[in-house]
Amino acid sequence: MARHTKILLGLIFGAIAGVVCNKFLHGTAFLGAVQKYLSDPLGKIFLNMLIMMVIPLVFASLALGVAQMGDLKRLGRVGVRTFAYFLLVTTLAALIGLTLVNTIRPGDYLPAETKTQLLDAYSDQAAELRNTAQKTEFGIQTLVNVVPRNPFSSVARPSPDMLALIFVTLVVGIALTQIDKERAQPLIRVLEGINDVTVAIINLAMKLAPYGVAALIFSVTSRFGFELLVALSMYVITVLVGLTLHQFGTFPLLIRIFARYHPGKFFRKVQTVMLTAFSTSSSSATLPTTITVSQENLGIPPNITGFVLPLGATMNMNGTALFEGVTVLFLAQVFGVDLTLGQQVIVVLMSVITAVGAAGVPSGAIPLMILVLGMINVPMEGIAIILGVDRILDMCRTVLNVTGDITCAAYIARSEGVTLKL
Repeated sequence: MARHTKILLGLIFGAIAGVVCNKFLHGTAFLGAVQKYLSDPLGKIFLNMLIMMVIPLVFASLALGVAQMGDLKRLGRVGVRTFAYFLLVTTLAALIGLTLVNTIRPGDYLPAETKTQLLDAYSDQAAELRNTAQKTEFGIQTLVNVVPRNPFSSVARPSPDMLALIFVTLVVGIALTQIDKERAQPLIRVLEGINDVTVAIINLAMKLAPYGVAALIFSVTSRFGFELLVALSMYVITVLVGLTLHQFGTFPLLIRIFARYHPGKFFRKVQTVMLTAFSTSSSSATLPTTITVSQENLGIPPNITGFVLPLGATMNMNGTALFEGVTVLFLAQVFGVDLTLGQQVIVVLMSVITAVGAAGVPSGAIPLMILVLGMINVPMEGIAIILGVDRILDMCRTVLNVTGDITCAAYIARSEGVTLKL
């Protein structure tokens, strides 16, 4: 049985089991014990096995990708095209979200008593996130922090600074193109060895994928239940419609126009990546799978996947930008804050900018989104209203994030004269 089929079966089994348990065992000690001692640990072990390889993989693959470009002129050409594509898909996603939230106006459908209940239920979690957001420095200091004083300390923390890691890695890769080839070769061989080892470990981790995915989905569905989805149904529908339009409307056009590839074949070849992204809710955790599938199934060269995909996992958060725009405007509607067109444009711009700074981990966008709420005078504690359904929406928007990364890699490969696998 193919790996993606096993993962899909694990996804379906975990979802059904979770919904059934939520319906009949919600709040019982037995379900709590299953979550605490079985599904949560198994899911976290699988997620941790993927995440522990992200930093060595990003460093090795991105440095090699830059070094294998050969010269700075080609690197500059590929880099400009990559960032332009990231900006295009992220802006399109945010505009789709803006259009839908103004058309559907989901905030008008939320009853006042439901708002009060949600604020009470998730007030502690919202307060913790608000404190995190207020400690977050976003602005000119964010740009300064991209260049770290100590590259080791920037990644040796619970939430590694991936932008700093990418900067250091790009500099190392550029330096390798500037020194004599014979002197650069030993370090290149070391990087190739690190890359090979990480891929081998990732392949071991992916053998656990069907079980890890089932555990992750079970933990989510057994906790949130359908009642919360019903209460926030118009908001959830607005986000999901936007994500669906972008995934199956925008991306097929971009794949056809830029990569000159059949969209149906493309989605079939990358379905393992989409399933992994959905279950882990993490672009970073999915990165190893994204690189492997892009090379093996689409035939994208390592120097392109090594350059584009690590950048995308950190900077190309188009699904996140759509989600942020919808959520901020939804909460503005809930609290009766009328925003002018100019203010809504600012929300879109901030959604695009903060999406770049969002961590590629589950719910990594929430703290930065709280800052946007504060800018437009929407109560920060209002974030509590959507926390109960954030995980399921996070799973969906991560699929768009990683799909956008692979479509970019396919476009760059085509623009560099590479013929993709049919």
